[in-house]
This record gives sequence, structure tokens and C-alpha cells, in this order.
Amino acid sequence: MAKTKTREITIRESKESFSILRKPKISKQDYNFSGISALRQLLSNEKARILHTIKVKNPKSIYELAKQLGRGFKSVKEDIKLLERFGFVELVEEKTKKRIRYKPEIVVDTINIHLKI
Repeated sequence: MAKTKTREITIRESKESFSILRKPKISKQDYNFSGISALRQLLSNEKARILHTIKVKNPKSIYELAKQLGRGFKSVKEDIKLLERFGFVELVEEKTKKRIRYKPEIVVDTINIHLKI
């Protein structure tokens, strides 16, 4: 049985706004957003569609994922990079004849969001 991987995000009130708490082992660049609006952007419906499509259809590349979603390659690639930066998706390098492609794989199955007021 596969181990359940959980991603935890904590949001706290700070000077009349919200900010994301960072874990010490993760660099500041990895969590370079502030507040709930950034979290909303990270967990948008499009990102949810991407995660669902990766889980259900198991695309072999970002290009194939874009085709399955009916979206442009560039926008899907940017969304994947964001999901990868926050540890939701991992890109696995696969070599084909003359090319290298990156297969997106989900690395978490639970996201816990804590809101401290």
C-alpha cells in the first residue's frame, strides 16, 4: 500500500492581512507569495483540473496533458511549474529517441490548510 503524502499550508493573520507560514527546510523562494489571494491562485479550478487529469488519465508529457485539457501548452506548463514548486506535482524526465520529455506525476494525495486568526 502506498504511503499517503500530505502537504500542509498554514495561513496566519499578520497586520490586518494574511500571510503564509513557511517551513524552515523550504527556501523562501519556494513560498514567495502572500495572503489568501495567492493561495486561491494556487488552488484554482484550472489547477484542480490539471491534478485530476494527471491522476485519472496519466499523461506521458506536459504536451499530452495540455491536449487532454484543451488548453495551450505554455499556460499548462506555467501551471505545472507552480504546482511543482509547491510540491504537488513532480516532473519525471523520460528520454525518447532524440528528445527528453517530462511526465507530470502527482506526489501528494492530501492538502491540509490551516487558517490561524
